[in-house]
Amino acid sequence: MAEHPPVTDWRTDFDHTDDVWAADPYPIWDELREQCPVAHSERYGGVWLPTRYDDIAAIAYDTERFTSRSIIVSEFRPPRMLAPEGIAPPISSDPPVHKEARRLLLPIFSPQAIDKLEPSTRAYCQELIKAMGDRDVVDAAAEYAQHIPVRVIANMLGLPEEDADVFRGFVNHVLEGVSLPLEKRAEGMINLFGYLQGHMEDHMANPRDDLITFLLESEMDGKKLDPFQVVRTIALLLIAGIDTTWSAIGASIWHLAGNAADRQRLVAEPDLLPVAMEELLRAYAPVTMARLVREDMDWNGCPMKAEEWVLLPFPSANRDPAAFEDPDKVIIDREVNRHAAFGLGIHRCAGSHLARMELRVALEVWLEAFPAFELADPDAVRWSGGQVRGPRVLPVKINV
Repeated sequence: MAEHPPVTDWRTDFDHTDDVWAADPYPIWDELREQCPVAHSERYGGVWLPTRYDDIAAIAYDTERFTSRSIIVSEFRPPRMLAPEGIAPPISSDPPVHKEARRLLLPIFSPQAIDKLEPSTRAYCQELIKAMGDRDVVDAAAEYAQHIPVRVIANMLGLPEEDADVFRGFVNHVLEGVSLPLEKRAEGMINLFGYLQGHMEDHMANPRDDLITFLLESEMDGKKLDPFQVVRTIALLLIAGIDTTWSAIGASIWHLAGNAADRQRLVAEPDLLPVAMEELLRAYAPVTMARLVREDMDWNGCPMKAEEWVLLPFPSANRDPAAFEDPDKVIIDREVNRHAAFGLGIHRCAGSHLARMELRVALEVWLEAFPAFELADPDAVRWSGGQVRGPRVLPVKINV
């Protein structure tokens, strides 16, 4: 994935798109936490990397000194004039806009609203399982995990299900294409927003009962949303709604395929799954967010410059021994588990109820269909890099 040279020193020249990071970032974070808890790299025009829970939380909560107007590290910095809305509201919005932009989405992602989506989600998971037939080896990422959130979010937004490959292409470009040359990066973003603009205009002419129409009819401060804000919010929901859950489902199946005792216990004790899910989210949290430094400052001894990036690796926070007992052990009945998989601060994931429902249903259906399975070839597993990490190739052997 990386267009940059390989990393030789993670303390001074790290790159979150490096193949080593994608394959296994945990030893990197462990070493940095001990030797250089806030690393720095000149790549992407300057980027910082805190690795301890307390540092990550402090920056995530600090909206005065760090702006969220763009949360994906790349060579490009969106103009300051985009603040306080940012490039993809509400996740990129700063106070005071953030509160109202987020408030618009809360009814859509409430537990009551998400409960209504569960039957169709379960039916689709069962359909995917049936399509696998009676083969001994299936790809749990390509044939299962990647499809579930695409179908759910497409239906919520009112976008055509048959464009699933288009959506995954957008996800790949936005999240994994960050080191592409600027002209290629810009071309992909133009394609994304052009696609969404067309569907937004169609919804304006032909309203229906879906999320795009809901946003078009919503108001902030007594005024209808600007169409430019609507299309950027749609982009956020499409990208974030697909890749994060895709990655969480895949990582959970990967863990259960490689840890027979945990798999057997969940098959025997299905009521344990909600607790086990939280531990799988902690241990394999897929998301790393980013901020931009507002002004030159000294942050706990770090000479941060205006417009430098700060990566917030929530998966590293979840593996900090100062915050969690035995953080590198997956304990599926862990009782105390205030993990940061859904973020920290004002930008904590508004769609967490949806993500949890999709993950729970996907695992319930998978375990019901395949109570015994293992990795067909551990070396064949391939993980995505960048700021959302999950298995993209996951060959699993089904045992009868």
